[in-house]
Amino acid sequence: MQNEAGKIAPGNGEHYRVWSVMHHVNVDTLTAEHKRQKTGKATGVDKVTKEEYGKNLQGNLEDLIARMKRFSYRPQPVRRTYIEKQGSSGSMRPLGIVAYEDKLVQGAMTNVLNGIYENKFYDFSYGFRKGKSQHQAIKAVDGILMRGQVNYIVDCDVRGFFDNLDHEWLMKFLEYDIADKNFLRYIKRFLKSGIIEDLQFYESDKGTIQGGVISPVLANVYLHYSLDMWFDKVVKARCRGEAHIVRYADDFICMFQYKDEAEKFYESLKTRLAKFGLEIAEDKSKVIAFGRSARKESKDGKVDTFDFLGFTHICGKNRKGYFTIVHRTSRKKMKAKKASAKEWLRKHMNDHIKELIPALNRKLVGHYNYYGISGNYADISEFYKYVRDELFRTLRRRGQKHRLTWEKFNRILEFNPIAKPSIRVNIWAKA
Repeated sequence: MQNEAGKIAPGNGEHYRVWSVMHHVNVDTLTAEHKRQKTGKATGVDKVTKEEYGKNLQGNLEDLIARMKRFSYRPQPVRRTYIEKQGSSGSMRPLGIVAYEDKLVQGAMTNVLNGIYENKFYDFSYGFRKGKSQHQAIKAVDGILMRGQVNYIVDCDVRGFFDNLDHEWLMKFLEYDIADKNFLRYIKRFLKSGIIEDLQFYESDKGTIQGGVISPVLANVYLHYSLDMWFDKVVKARCRGEAHIVRYADDFICMFQYKDEAEKFYESLKTRLAKFGLEIAEDKSKVIAFGRSARKESKDGKVDTFDFLGFTHICGKNRKGYFTIVHRTSRKKMKAKKASAKEWLRKHMNDHIKELIPALNRKLVGHYNYYGISGNYADISEFYKYVRDELFRTLRRRGQKHRLTWEKFNRILEFNPIAKPSIRVNIWAKA
């Protein structure tokens, strides 16, 4: 795809557009997408499953490509459902379920977009990119705070980013890099495909569907031009001290050496985002003193903390009394995870032990894999103990005449052990 972009010449600052990419959406790439799809997933408005579509896969894909060439293919509306937000009592967030055929096309087009933009995106952008992860983003924050001259954090929350992304601006960004009008036409059709909720059709004049296969890369393109490039080319150039940004999707942290530059950036960020139809949730955003000198400047010795990617980040001290950054599971996430584990155990209370505990272990291992980072053993251990105790209480309710005792429970665990906590990711290791 690089050749089609017109001989990319790194380092000379010259901009090239990709002229022809639609042919990358073909029977072979769509077949590969079909193989990647998981079975048993919720269906879109078409009610078509992977298994049903695959019964005549070759014929279905050839028909799809023929319709795309005639421009008679139109994405179906997205079925909107709601799932509970973690850590919020009863608060729900929308999730879009795309029709199966549309999911395949989105997947193939996403691969094309990734090929075009991967070399354009900045290294400080970590969300939904191959070879990058949330742990790497946290490690980057830790490295900047430990080795840089950062004294202030701008902790921002963009209000409803995926719901308010402006279609016109997004298409301008894409047109800047892609000259293939047919490819862009189908992206626009996906954006305008609409939403079905409670049997009612709603037009989608802004935003991109959370849950859509193509949404993450479109979000990255939008923020690349509206935020990342502006920060790198304009904000940093105007700062006399250090200025850093680490972004994962629409969640980002900005770090500054000087207070006045942090405060000036915070105000200019409001204007910048407003230009692109976005706004800061001011009740969740703030400028705080954070870093080596934060405790010295504090009147009462207390230093603010900030949350990023499910962790609360704290100015602390190591065993030798030297400054360090402590990363703990955020209380909000811990509360949500505990509530989720308790609810799951109640639902599976009557499952056989040999099925219940292996399934529970898969959930525990997933928790350790994410939250088991350097310095956070106490919190993953707290979660382990909570789940163990909740399992005991759940099993105890199953006995009517003979209540389960701790002695009997420990005997059960000897033969059906619960996954123990351990640190899985070393974010303190040098890159």
